[in-house]
Amino acid sequence: MKNITIFGAGYVGIVSGVCFSEFGNHVTLVDVDVSRIEMLRSGRSPIYEYGLEPYLQRNIAAGRLGFSTDVRQGVLSSEMLFIAVGTPSTTEGFADVEAICELAAMIGRHMDGYRLVVDKSTVPVGTARRVAAIIREELGKRGAHYDFDIASNPEFLREGRAMEDFMKPQRVLVGAQTDRAKAALTEAYRPLVYKDVPFVFTDTNTAEMAKYASNAFLAVKVTFINEMAILCERMGANVQQVAEAMGIDTRIGSEYLKAGPGFGGSCFPKDIRALAGMGRAASIPMRLAEAAIEANEAQKRHMVEKIEARMGDLIGKRIAVLGLTFKPETDDMREAPALHIVGALYEKGAVVSAFDPHGMTNAKEMFSPAGVEIEYSSDPYEAVAGADAVVLLTEWEQFEKLDLKSVRHKMQGRNFFDFRNVFDRKQMEGLGFEYEGVGV
Repeated sequence: MKNITIFGAGYVGIVSGVCFSEFGNHVTLVDVDVSRIEMLRSGRSPIYEYGLEPYLQRNIAAGRLGFSTDVRQGVLSSEMLFIAVGTPSTTEGFADVEAICELAAMIGRHMDGYRLVVDKSTVPVGTARRVAAIIREELGKRGAHYDFDIASNPEFLREGRAMEDFMKPQRVLVGAQTDRAKAALTEAYRPLVYKDVPFVFTDTNTAEMAKYASNAFLAVKVTFINEMAILCERMGANVQQVAEAMGIDTRIGSEYLKAGPGFGGSCFPKDIRALAGMGRAASIPMRLAEAAIEANEAQKRHMVEKIEARMGDLIGKRIAVLGLTFKPETDDMREAPALHIVGALYEKGAVVSAFDPHGMTNAKEMFSPAGVEIEYSSDPYEAVAGADAVVLLTEWEQFEKLDLKSVRHKMQGRNFFDFRNVFDRKQMEGLGFEYEGVGV
């Protein structure tokens, strides 16, 4: 199988490295963060992702997965180089590709023969061509004339299900110009070929655009059902039953039709903003994308309004928040609705106690610099003790199995805001709660 170097030990890089090694390839994961690399070498992951660590440890033990901080050696040791560094949003909403460009320059400075350079990061359309130009420029400075190929191989990983999505994907998208590049990537994914997973081959621009289009479409779908939930509340309808009726239609499908407090995470918010930014730059306004961005922010505000409408003045009120991450089975707090909702509750004078099974370390790193001081609890029952209200923001399985009688007994008040529609209204009201869901 292939020798592969992956640059960037972030979410995408770690998951890709572990899974490519599980496919039988020899993988070196390179990152300049020494502490992160040392942690990985010890068999521990710096990110929480369901099912990741056993695969990490198994492939280290098998000798298929190694780690390094040496970029030069990473370039020299493999013919296939994946770029999986971060592309954060700029203030204008565009994806920042500075780290990718810097890495491309380093590849051009160090390569000593043919290389296939693969963009795994989510990047603006035209980035692959820009990477190729940078490599050619660096080779020219050296007077070197090595062949290389550029490909785009976007990831479609759902956080919390990333291992499954990589090893059992619905499709593998490859943007490449040459048969050599296509053959090499097909070989790296060889076990998926045997499983008849569809491979979609395009040019690099199309592959880059398809990733943005996919995530933006899903974000619009989530936003649609969230707006329907607000309308259902006003009109006396049940959004869960509306979604069920819609989802049975195969043209629509049931996925991403669960109403909630708004979408978050590392992909949807960043990617839909980037798509909207590309549209503005090209004078082709992405009106649906722009509307989804605005509606998603409004959804978070609406959750706070629902709490205020029922509880009135929040000064001194004790509110327990269950779940901080943007979704279950991940520790990712990036763009999580909790950041806005908890921050707003704190600003309005509430005393917030919170519990999340895996997200509290990252939550502290985000809330504290923003001046948001909340109490972090050791379990959900500690969080709800003496609370005037409970707000459920993330549908962790642990919360679905709560002893609700114990929760009600420990609370001072009766308000339960179920912003993931985990529980049944009649059941909750039968237990003495004043229940508030989303669109139900």
